[in-house]
Amino acid sequence: QVQLVESGGGSVQAGGSLRLSCVVSGFIYRRLCMGWFRQAPGKEREGVATLVSEIVRSCSATVADSVKGRFTISHDNAKNLYLQMNSLGPEDTAMYYCAAVPCRPSDSVLTIMEEEFGYWGQGTQVTVSS
Repeated sequence: QVQLVESGGGSVQAGGSLRLSCVVSGFIYRRLCMGWFRQAPGKEREGVATLVSEIVRSCSATVADSVKGRFTISHDNAKNLYLQMNSLGPEDTAMYYCAAVPCRPSDSVLTIMEEEFGYWGQGTQVTVSS
């Protein structure tokens, strides 16, 4: 059974840092697409960072322009997913979700779309005060 469970959210002041974790279980695929998304109140959900985990090759990753230079996506050998968030600002306040789906051969961090992610966690709240 596939499960994604996020943790690490909280309340911080602007300029602070948080590290989100997502425990991923139940996948037995050689190539797994994973990502972090966020949704602020009254706004649509947006992609924050995407990573493709592969058994035989090194992983690839990308982050959205809005968080480039501040956020880093990574994973470990157990396919758990992380999001290191530095220099947080009030604009980063949102519910953060991790998501995963077995990659299709044509999928890459630059082409996979949000609607392709079939498995989602319950979310973890990040609140940044000014």
